[in-house]
Amino acid sequence: MDNRHSRQSFLGETSEATIKKAAVAVIGLCGGGSHVSQQLAHIGVGKQVLVDCDFAEDSNRNRMVGLTYAEAQAEARKVDVISARVAAVSPETQIVKHDGPWNRALDDLKKVDYIFGCVDTMGARDELERFARRYRIPYIDVGMDVHGEEGRYFISGQVIASLPGQPCMRCMGFITDAALAAENARYGAAGGRPQVVWPNGLLASTAVGIFMALLTPWNDTTPPPIYVEYDGNRCMTAPSPKLRYLSSGLCRHMDGTEGAGDIFF
Repeated sequence: MDNRHSRQSFLGETSEATIKKAAVAVIGLCGGGSHVSQQLAHIGVGKQVLVDCDFAEDSNRNRMVGLTYAEAQAEARKVDVISARVAAVSPETQIVKHDGPWNRALDDLKKVDYIFGCVDTMGARDELERFARRYRIPYIDVGMDVHGEEGRYFISGQVIASLPGQPCMRCMGFITDAALAAENARYGAAGGRPQVVWPNGLLASTAVGIFMALLTPWNDTTPPPIYVEYDGNRCMTAPSPKLRYLSSGLCRHMDGTEGAGDIFF
């Protein structure tokens, strides 16, 4: 094990090689995705497929870790900003950049070992999970929300690991037809979603922890929870109580599509 990885040797004798061989996609690079991608660089993941079609702006500086004032003023592409941060930490990491929608990066996404979804909408989550299931790729969703009204706000969030052959986000009651319909009804409404840096950081770290537990054998006796909920007002994370109602290893929503392969988007 080289000196760079000596402080994470507890992950296992073959962990360094395993991490270097891993190919990971991060979809959405502004909030949680900016944390995830840079943590993967520090860990030493060998390949990252980075996807974001947006440009940076000054309002992103409150949550996009690594974004500089100059880059925000220049409205640099978010994928270029994060690619530069990853390369600065880990020059040996292979970086594949896509500055369009994720469904234009399918050839590269089909080849990765894990996908992190750091997207804002239920519709995008639903589509990403379905894509990942078709290619039997573990999908880790990271998200947060601020809701309420003047004088009484609540911060919440989640990390969900949707794994091949196991319950999906619909099984967990996170994605529902009602939630998708409500989101479609709000389509085009003015105003951006509230976002702040600290919940994104906590949730991203939790997501990377689940990824490392899946990738390496360091904690075989305690499998990670596949659904973690965050209460930002109490600064607490915990496995979702919904987990106790799930049938382990069963998913009734993805039957017939899991592992089915190519589909046109």
